[in-house]
Amino acid sequence: MFKYLFWFTLFGLFVVACLLWTVLRPTLFARRKERALRQFVRDRRLLETKFFETAAASGKPRGLAWKSCAFQDGVLLARDRANGELVGLVGVTIGFEAIEGGGMEEVEAVSNLRAATAVFIWNGSEWNTAGRAVFNLEPREVLERFRDNLDPVSA
Repeated sequence: MFKYLFWFTLFGLFVVACLLWTVLRPTLFARRKERALRQFVRDRRLLETKFFETAAASGKPRGLAWKSCAFQDGVLLARDRANGELVGLVGVTIGFEAIEGGGMEEVEAVSNLRAATAVFIWNGSEWNTAGRAVFNLEPREVLERFRDNLDPVSA
């Protein structure tokens, strides 16, 4: 009899825990999102510099050197479905110049400015970037293109 009472109590505690999690989860996510957004705004200049330096050091696109990177105002937040991390998307305009001997010196379009979206990742305690740029897409277009991987998060 006590054996059944133990399992019944354990099952009841499990159900209560699941219900609490269902109720608290949206509130916890909202707090996490607000904290991430505040930190992004606070550290934005540092993140922009890190993005530019990391992207410029990547050697991509081949034969071109990163010359300039102008960031748009605001950030669009999304949640990565694979790992639940918050992703920050910021529109950028990037300027390149040909690297001598890189095979792009003769291409006239090298000096044209390129629209792209800079990608930033919130790991739960800080923002970081791998210098990834999604070329030819604005942040909203990135959400649409990668809708199977990213869920939009309202600001």
